[in-house]
Amino acid sequence: MTNPLYDALFAPHEGKSTPFLHLGDGKTVSHLVFLQDVARMANALVSLGVAPGDRVAVHVNKSPQALVLYAACVKAGAVFLPLNTAYTPRELDYFVGDSGAKLFVCDPSEETDLQGIAADVGATLKTLGTDGQGTLPDIAAAQQPRFDTVPRARDDLAALLYTSGTTGRSKGAMLTQENLLSNAEALIDSWQFTSKDVLLHALPIFHSHGLFVATNVMLLAGGAMIFLPKFDVETVLARLPEATTMMGVPTFYTRLLDEPRFSRGLTAHMRLFISGSAPLLAETHQRFEERTGHRILERYGMTETSMNTSNPYDGERRAGTVGFPLPGIEVKVCDAETGAEMPTGEIGVLWVRGPNVFKGYWKMPEKTAEELREDGFFITGDLSLIDDRGYVHIVGRGKDLIISGGYNIYPKEIEVFLDALPGIKESAVIGAPHPDFGESVVAILVPEDGATIDMAAVEEAVRRDLAGFKRPRHIEIKDELPRNTMGKVQKNQLRDEFAGAFEPVPN
Repeated sequence: MTNPLYDALFAPHEGKSTPFLHLGDGKTVSHLVFLQDVARMANALVSLGVAPGDRVAVHVNKSPQALVLYAACVKAGAVFLPLNTAYTPRELDYFVGDSGAKLFVCDPSEETDLQGIAADVGATLKTLGTDGQGTLPDIAAAQQPRFDTVPRARDDLAALLYTSGTTGRSKGAMLTQENLLSNAEALIDSWQFTSKDVLLHALPIFHSHGLFVATNVMLLAGGAMIFLPKFDVETVLARLPEATTMMGVPTFYTRLLDEPRFSRGLTAHMRLFISGSAPLLAETHQRFEERTGHRILERYGMTETSMNTSNPYDGERRAGTVGFPLPGIEVKVCDAETGAEMPTGEIGVLWVRGPNVFKGYWKMPEKTAEELREDGFFITGDLSLIDDRGYVHIVGRGKDLIISGGYNIYPKEIEVFLDALPGIKESAVIGAPHPDFGESVVAILVPEDGATIDMAAVEEAVRRDLAGFKRPRHIEIKDELPRNTMGKVQKNQLRDEFAGAFEPVPN
């Protein structure tokens, strides 16, 4: 038995001094040095008792060593569990406990605050800082740069990614070696990546976009990455001449367009700009093409499936669409109630089937059965249509999903949190258009009878216990929420009412 993911992504580069990571400080890490560090880290994992199939929960900032840890988990057969760096201890407590993590890796600054969480589930707590320092790298530094890759099957778990919970409880999507590898293969085929490509990488690596799309594709192609800690306009403008490709979220592109220095000349050498994780406005498409001569390629994916569809590399990239199914992937639009396939051009719920579709939800067999059909189709919950030319359009989102700056936010999770605060009878959370993030969070609170809501206490609780991207940026108090005859909150009315919540106030 082999280890398909390691054999495809990493093994071909062993012993090669080809460039892999061009860092923000100007240094370059070769494939050779990177994979020696991976072997040391894999030995460190084993020394800490991590066995094949064990979960390694990771709450650290982006760094080369964080990427080493991902690769080491693949090599050692462990299940990699990346966690959003914005998560608070309250949120981390659930993820680490629910996953039954064997090892929990955090930033050194968090060690004291997170010791109790690790202890409660019997996880070993180690640290890894942005500078590559910490208790875990210290252990790895003393190990040998050789490690026999652990055999794994294509159906074995490689990663566990938690989605935000629509009922207040997050779901862990189980991604197999086959899921990740097949998707990288399909993307290379569709986007024509080669070893000559240099990807400007400014995405986080706790998210599938930055890790399983960007990084896996570049490893499989054999190219290099300009590996930046985060998106910073000045740094991106300075490093763009070294790149051939870039992946980003819509916010990246709107911020670049705000800079007069971002010009046709600066992008003339670029081969491809890709956008995802949130819908790209048609206006942004148009402005970008007018400014640079490049047409952004937009695609569509989910935590449970990685990438599903993409606009064509060669052919018309149509604004407002997410293109065609990737090689080996099937999509269809079905009636939400009956499951019957809808005629061309009619709106329904998008279903997806292919080797990219996850294995199911961690410890949630009932939820898995609801959304993952016996014939292999996954019900995405996204409202879609397929036009007469075969382009897929995402026209709405089921479950009231909010996408802010590329991050998925489920209102129910925030509503459950707000409803538990003193003085609040009920709440409704919606998304409203935001000039920078695409959407941001608005919360409408109804006080308990005879009570007055302490807004300062609400804001303090939100800051303390909710990740920054989930926090309501606009909070209103109302006597009651609008409801229909069946008692359901009419969120469409609230969206209309607060559509201008983040518009600039006229002078």
